[in-house]
Amino acid sequence: MATLVLRRNQLPSLVVFILVVAAIAFFGAQFQPGFWFEQLAKPSWNPPGALFGPVWTVLYIAIAVAGWLVWRSAGRIVLSLQIWFAQLVLNGLWSFLFFGLHRPDLALVDILLLLALIVAFIVTARHRSPMASWLFVPYAAWVSFATALNFAIWRLNSA
Repeated sequence: MATLVLRRNQLPSLVVFILVVAAIAFFGAQFQPGFWFEQLAKPSWNPPGALFGPVWTVLYIAIAVAGWLVWRSAGRIVLSLQIWFAQLVLNGLWSFLFFGLHRPDLALVDILLLLALIVAFIVTARHRSPMASWLFVPYAAWVSFATALNFAIWRLNSA
């Protein structure tokens, strides 16, 4: 597996990827669970709220580095980077749909598409940067879990 070596001239592009991901994270963070979410029925396996911040921090770092690794390898926008950008948009949109609009149903559609794009990134980035693909595996696992949780909350609360 290739090692991650950062040359000084590559630092600006890494910073750009980190800032783009941070902007999406900041957007999503504007929509907090709040009272509405607390009143919803949730499955017994719903994790504590304190878990989400640390998990997403690690995942967002991995997402930024994965996108940057593909950029570094390709030097231009390729299919896997288009997928990377699209999944990032859906990632940020989920919080707005679920917590902002109080629409677990629309959020479920969003997260299913997000999961498909995460898998598509893993597959398409693999030939440019195996490390980028591997960095998305924990993200895929977490979003798979979040998809199941979104579905369960939607089912438990649909009238």
